[in-house]
Parts: sequence; C-alpha cells; structure tokens
Amino acid sequence: MRPVLIRSRGFTLVELLVAISILAMVAVLGWRGLDGIVRARVALTDQMEVTRGMQLAFAQMQSDAEHMAEGALLDKRAYLQAGVDRLTLVRTSYIENEAMRLQVVSYRVQDGMLTRRESASTRDLMQLDVLWQAAISDVDPTPPVTLQAGVTGMQVDTWQQNQWQQGAQQQKDVQPQPPAPGEAGPGGLQVALQVQGLAAPMRKAFLLGGI
Repeated sequence: MRPVLIRSRGFTLVELLVAISILAMVAVLGWRGLDGIVRARVALTDQMEVTRGMQLAFAQMQSDAEHMAEGALLDKRAYLQAGVDRLTLVRTSYIENEAMRLQVVSYRVQDGMLTRRESASTRDLMQLDVLWQAAISDVDPTPPVTLQAGVTGMQVDTWQQNQWQQGAQQQKDVQPQPPAPGEAGPGGLQVALQVQGLAAPMRKAFLLGGI
C-alpha cells in the first residue's frame, strides 16, 4: 500500500496582501485615536496651568486691593491709576512689631507678560511721591515679578457713581488727581485679562478695602 501524502495548504499572496492591508488600516485608525487623546490631554493640561496661573494672579491683585491705602492717609495724594494694560496703586504694608508703611504696586502687560512690581515701603510721604512718580513713569529700578505668560491685554475698570467706568489710557507724564473733597473715590476694581488662546477675557472684580 502506498502512503497517503497530505499537503498543507498555505496562504496565497493575495490573502497576505489583504491581511496586511487590514492590519495597516487598523493601525492607522488606532494611531489617530491615540494621537487625538494625547493632543486633548496636552491641551487640557495647558489650559489647567493657565487657569491656575490666572487664579494666583487674581489672588495677588485681590490682596493688593484689600490693602489699598485710604485717601485720607495720603494727604490728598493720588493712590490709584487704572488704564489699558496697566494698574498702579498705593497699598499699606505691615511688618511684625513695626509701624504701618506704604508702598507703590504696579501691574503691567508687556510683551505677552503680566508682571507685578512693588516699591520699597516707606513712612515718608515725600519719598512716596518719588516712588509713585517712578512707578507711573516706568522708571522704577526694582525688578518686576512675572505672574503669568501669554497675557495679551489687560483692561481695568473702576466702580464709581454706581456703575463701572472704563479706565482711560493715561499719559506717562500725567499724574491723576485724587477725588475732590466730598467726592467718593472708586469702591472697586474690575480687571479683565485677555489670555492667548482664549476667546473671551478672564474677569475678576475686587473691593477696595481702604476706600
């Protein structure tokens, strides 16, 4: 009797090409889905970092607004300048076991950076005038601290006469006058920061503690 030979049938070239094509399509679809997930995660992480940075910046502004110096304490001196891409104010500063002092704080938006600069603290009103003029003229030698990157604009409004009034762009060599006797100063600030990549600006309103 002759042995029966069983021949095993393999894949044809066409079947291999079809299988490879199917695997390639599955790989492409899977890569696109994974790439979309990674991109969404990166965008979400970046947005969370921006939101966290803006919260810290607003918290610092709120602290400065709450400690804003009283108009009577400054003997009819200017204590607030609000405008486009800038905010300057005089705040009180406290050191343990020492008398209250005054310092000038300025916020600026320049080259996509939101910065904060605070002057040296003083009890001398004449020295405060020098510090104020240096701040509004942007010649203060104190290095600023960057609060947030990617900020393209800042608008500051003041609450006066029961409504928000838009801050006008002040000339660098003009010092605004304090409120006239009997005239109430601003009771609050509203700061709008335009962040790169966001359609609408982020807004925050603050009460002025010293007014």
